Amino acid sequence: MRYIFKFPDIGEGITEGRILEWYVKKGQAVNSGDSLVKMETDKVVADIPSPKKGIVAVVFGNVGDIINVEDPLVEIEIAEISGEAAQELSKAKKQAPEPYSVEEEGFGVVGTLEIASDNAILSSSNEGLIVHQDLPENPKKILATPVARAMAKDFGININTVKGTGPANRITKKDIQKAFDNRYEKKQIQNIETSQDNLVEYETLSQIRKTIAKNMINSKHNAAHMSAFEELEISKLIDIRNKYKAQFSEKDLKLSYLPFILKAAALSLKNHKSLNSEMDLDNNRMIYKNFVNIGIAVDTEDGLVVPVIKNADNLSISEITSQINILGSKAKNRQLTMDDMKDGTFTITNYGSIGGLFAVPIINYPQAGILGIGRIHQKPIVKNNEIVIGNILPLSLSVDHRIVDGGEATRFLNDIRAFLEDPVSMLF
Repeated sequence: MRYIFKFPDIGEGITEGRILEWYVKKGQAVNSGDSLVKMETDKVVADIPSPKKGIVAVVFGNVGDIINVEDPLVEIEIAEISGEAAQELSKAKKQAPEPYSVEEEGFGVVGTLEIASDNAILSSSNEGLIVHQDLPENPKKILATPVARAMAKDFGININTVKGTGPANRITKKDIQKAFDNRYEKKQIQNIETSQDNLVEYETLSQIRKTIAKNMINSKHNAAHMSAFEELEISKLIDIRNKYKAQFSEKDLKLSYLPFILKAAALSLKNHKSLNSEMDLDNNRMIYKNFVNIGIAVDTEDGLVVPVIKNADNLSISEITSQINILGSKAKNRQLTMDDMKDGTFTITNYGSIGGLFAVPIINYPQAGILGIGRIHQKPIVKNNEIVIGNILPLSLSVDHRIVDGGEATRFLNDIRAFLEDPVSMLF
């Protein structure tokens, strides 16, 4: 009998999605857990799995179509089940299949994505998942860098099947990226209409772009934005980075200034709880977070996304560097999961990576603050009553003035200054 599978409501405001790619067609056999369709929602791009085993009888919608929550996606012919039972199944709450898991600089101005709840049934690609038949019968120890192993786990790559190109055939992050690119063919959906006189073009808004627009307006309407600016002299930080970047390179990690800035912000947030909080007016209370999860804005071809580095205050510079590399790569390849982007308590946006000095970043609402990083540059400064060349890092801090007073914002920037002007203090 027929089982009607509808586009699921996973909560957190999802109302529709755009079909990016069908994995099945009429008459095709599917098993429970097989991916049916790739959907672009206003949360993430995600593969939706089949909840049942059977034969695809009907496929609803074409690539590029918008499907509303509770609209039918597919009808599946299920053997040995009555018609009434099939309809009851279609109304019941679905659960995602349990996977089998294996142990194993391009950040831009901030955008905001809403994140679905923990019990969401969307399967966010195949990251971190390897099916049983991919495993070799006699697995052997292989040589791979730590970041390559982490990327393989996150991308769902069986590292035993990857050919290494490093010294002694060691597997590097470039090898994992190449394996990933070979597995997932990049496909872009564009719907562009050109007027007859070629003066204007019309392009359908992506789900991500619609969400960015909605959330930017939401932030401006619901938070009282106030910004403070500072310039830091970071010659010592430059020396420390130059000293250790070769060691990081040996671990296949590119050491930038961002991990130091992120670590300094994370440690400073521990002393300024108002900047790691949110206001709950509905219940007449403040919510102070006892954990520090920092979102990093990533500028992708499809829009701005904000993956989150969890418990950043407890991570080393090396661990933060690895997390930035992995999340940045996943963002560029549209493989971020909902877990990658949820529970952020503060955000950093690095417009300096493309040449900007100062900006007024928009708060990632309902967070209380966002730190903007400008381009490091040289300028004359006065030091010990002499004019010398200084290495200047511009910072812009926007806060919700309902929560954070101007004095507290300045003290927060002063703490960041202390860490970055004495970066060795963050290494211990």
